[in-house]
Amino acid sequence: MRDFWRKGIWLRWVVHLLGILPLASIGWAAWTGGLSVNPIQDIEQRLGRAALYFLVASLAVTPLITLTGWGFLAPRRRALGLYAFLYASLHFAVFAALDYGFDLAEILRLTGEKPFILLGFSAGLPLVPLAITSFDVFMRRMGKRWKQLHRLVYLIVPLVILHYGWAKKGTLFALRGDILQPLLWGALALVLLLLRLPPIRRAVARLRQRISTSG
Repeated sequence: MRDFWRKGIWLRWVVHLLGILPLASIGWAAWTGGLSVNPIQDIEQRLGRAALYFLVASLAVTPLITLTGWGFLAPRRRALGLYAFLYASLHFAVFAALDYGFDLAEILRLTGEKPFILLGFSAGLPLVPLAITSFDVFMRRMGKRWKQLHRLVYLIVPLVILHYGWAKKGTLFALRGDILQPLLWGALALVLLLLRLPPIRRAVARLRQRISTSG
């Protein structure tokens, strides 16, 4: 029981509970009539936001370890990333299947009119190799190439946030509409990416060590 708390085993269950929460929320909203007048679009957007939340959460693991020294957070990064992939896949599936019935011609036409769709696809496609190679067997076999491949997340996160923000406000440069959330998520992602830079990471680790020693 002591290991359950000290080694962070409890966190595994928390992550998985959070992982099914968006699906449960969508199911409850559908059951109780809580979806919008355009339920397919509502579900699509909820799934997209869930993908963003889990993607940023996976990006936050290393900075949190640097800030707190809580090494037990590290094993949860994989699950968070896989949940991000799950919800991104469902987001795309609802868009392609339910919204447009796999009508490729219509999807291509719409992509030309609304390039944020292409941006979202460009962000989601690299998640496929990251999800496939997230397991230990690939980490061992790929060696240094594994880390190089998974650095794609540094590109994916900004693309997802741009996709989210562009879809919310309709145009890329006209700062109008409901853009507060994309801006806040973008600011958070920027801070997390900065905390991953080796000089900043080392400085934060030294500061944490100094505070721990003095305390």
